[in-house]
Amino acid sequence: MRKQHILGICLGVCLVLLGVSLFAQMVRPTHDGTVWTLSFIHVKPGMGSAYDKYLASDWKKEQEALKEAGIILSYKVIATEAHSPNDWDLMLMVEYKNLASLEANEDKADAMLQKMFGGDEKVMQGYKERSDIREVLGTRLAREIILEPKK
Repeated sequence: MRKQHILGICLGVCLVLLGVSLFAQMVRPTHDGTVWTLSFIHVKPGMGSAYDKYLASDWKKEQEALKEAGIILSYKVIATEAHSPNDWDLMLMVEYKNLASLEANEDKADAMLQKMFGGDEKVMQGYKERSDIREVLGTRLAREIILEPKK
């Protein structure tokens, strides 16, 4: 009787371990990709050319420096029509390898940009000048989902 009890316990443990190993081997159909910051911009009426000039100069220069330093992977600007007077019409997208690299490089990126644009006061002046031509409606952090199993 005692041997049967021990044998039953051993069989139960084996079944549990088999189930755990099968679960661990399950292949998920998707995996996490890169991380994006998305900024939703409403360009004020008549100010499209002025904001385009900023994007093609200072913003692009900033993104290229961050890319060259390995802080970001890429960047994009997406234009669309606004569906209301308070809707966004530009989306600024910046791609990072993952959340860890985004967070780990915040201080490095800040120091680079301070050096490029001349300190806090000049950076704040730039924000003030751009507020005359555009409004930031919000930002989001998004993760790309790769539609295939992780290799």
